Formats: sequence, structure tokens, C-alpha cells
Amino acid sequence: MPVVTDLEDVWDDENPDEDLTEAGDEPVERLRLTTTARQEPLRIDKFLMNKLEGATRNKIQQALEDGFILVNNEIVKSNYRVRPNDTIVVFETRKPESREVIPENIPLNIPYEDDDILIVNKPSGMVVHPGCGNYSGTLINGLSWHLQQEKVEIDNLHRVGLVHRIDKDTTGLVVIGKNEKAMTLLAAQFKKHTVHRRYIALVWGDLAEDEGTIEVNIGRNLRFRKIMDAFPDGDYGKEAITHYRVLKRFNYVTLVEMRLETGRTHQIRVHMKYIGHPLFNDATYGGDRIVKGTVFNRYKQFIDNCFAILPRQALHAKELGFTHPGNGKWIQFDSELPADMSEVVEKWRTYTQGIKAGK
Repeated sequence: MPVVTDLEDVWDDENPDEDLTEAGDEPVERLRLTTTARQEPLRIDKFLMNKLEGATRNKIQQALEDGFILVNNEIVKSNYRVRPNDTIVVFETRKPESREVIPENIPLNIPYEDDDILIVNKPSGMVVHPGCGNYSGTLINGLSWHLQQEKVEIDNLHRVGLVHRIDKDTTGLVVIGKNEKAMTLLAAQFKKHTVHRRYIALVWGDLAEDEGTIEVNIGRNLRFRKIMDAFPDGDYGKEAITHYRVLKRFNYVTLVEMRLETGRTHQIRVHMKYIGHPLFNDATYGGDRIVKGTVFNRYKQFIDNCFAILPRQALHAKELGFTHPGNGKWIQFDSELPADMSEVVEKWRTYTQGIKAGK
């Protein structure tokens, strides 16, 4: 019977970061079994304790809450009692095989660095951490090279000081801990939600309010395990809180500032889809089509042109602030919108002005 080993990296959603589901971090089926016809009723968390090597009851309960364990293709709670002929499937996000991170001389935009931390302004298209199909060209590969040149000693090269991530096609600021102390103190701040993170997004539609807060649980989609979903009833997933403020309205889209109070996988993207305003050109969550607007061909061509300029979700991690792990002082960084996003925002500004002028 197959077993899951090394559960420390399984079920990754507790990692204090909003964007963990990059290429290579997709859930992988690790255990599938069907109980016998003589199976006695037994709580599923206790049942799996005997099937998953090295698993603790707490980790199994967390996996159940996050939807990484299905019984007969449905999510169940920890108090579910296993029955005869139940089919149980366990997923994990840990890569099924471990590969050495190869340092690569990849140009990195590093706006700040000292003995303890390093700030990277990540471009679009760069995966943060190596995974299936992405074992080279990642931010970690580039950081490995950079830190080797500085002769920085990091025991666990697979992490290379990584304490949070952003999606492949999201741009913006990422902080790296350059030693064990820095990594530990930074990770603690992310876990306590004391890190300041401000994002800029272009979303579909004209938001009803100038500012607001979205408080809806986020967890794995019940059918498609590679994407996330909102659970307003709070039955599944984890607490997720996003504060937003309108920066500029462009009739059919809105430029919005987002501040994260929690850090869940795809939090901004899922929350904005939930309230009916998916991110502009977000293919995963329904933003890569015309959501708001007119039926005129001229408008359709305008949208196609915008999509061509910005072939990704319109999301940028603009500000990042935290207590410096070395000197204990607050430190904060800001990054400009990338060229592709800035150009699309400017096109919408011009388009809106044209509508007001009656052109």
C-alpha cells in the first residue's frame, strides 16, 4: 500500500503567502485506497494515522480542512467516520521528487540588499521556486547564483531564504532572508500577518464602493484541485481578508489598491472574482474575456489590443514593509508599475477620456 512520507511540506496553504500554486506546486495524488466491506466506523483522522507514515493528527486535520483529502470525491470534516467501501484520496503539493537547485546566472532586479535581507523586484513570467517542468530559469536558480558569488552560506539550497512567493505572472517585490536568523524572523512576521503588502490591480467592472473589505474563506476548488475558490459559508478553506480602495475608474474597469491582512493562495484573484470583478486578463479566474463593456467591434478590438500588451493578470506587488530582522527597525519598499501594466492603464485612461469627449 502506498504511503506519504515527509509530510512536513505537504498541504502548503499554511505557508504565509498569497500565491503558492505556481507551475510545479499543483496538488498531486499521493494515496488512493478503498476500504473493505468489513470496515468498522472510525474517524477519518484516526484512520489515516495508520495509513500515512509520519503524519500527525493535527496535519491530517489541517489537510481535511484545506480539502486535500476526499472521500468518494467529496470534502469531509475530521469527524467523518470511514465506512465500508469508501474511496479515500489524499493529495499533496510537495514535488514528488527532489532535485538539486542549479545556480544560474540570471539577471535580477535587486533594489536593496544588506547582510541579512535581499529584495527582488520580480518580472512577469518568472517562476519563483523550481517545480515540475520548471527546474531552471526560476528566481531561486538566479538567487542561488547571486548568493554563491557573495559566498553566503545557506544550508537548505532548496529554499534559499524564501519566506513567501508571488505567482509566475504577478510582478513586484519579494523579500529573501540571507541567513537562518533572518529567515526565521521574517517567516514569523508573515505568519502573524504583520507584514505590510500593498498590491495594485486592474479589475473588470465599476466597483460600487470606493473602498471595502472582503472576508471570505479560501480553499481548493472542490472539483479542480489546481485552482482556488471562495467559501462564503466558512465550511471549508481558511479565513482570508482583503482590503481594497479604488484609485481610478475607467467605466468598464477599475484601478484598485489591495492590502492583504491574510495571505492565502491566489487571495486577491479569488476574492475579486467572488465579488464579480475578476482581474483584467486573469485566464484562471475568468478575466481573459470581456466581462464589462459594449458590443461594438471597436471596443472588442481595443480589449484585444490591451490583452496583447498585457498577456497576464493585471496584478503588481507594489509595496512591501516589515521589521528588519537585523536591527529591529521598520523598513519599507516601493516599486513602480511594470511597463506592460502601465501602458494598459494609460490606454484605458485615453479610452475613457474619448468616451467623455463623445468621440
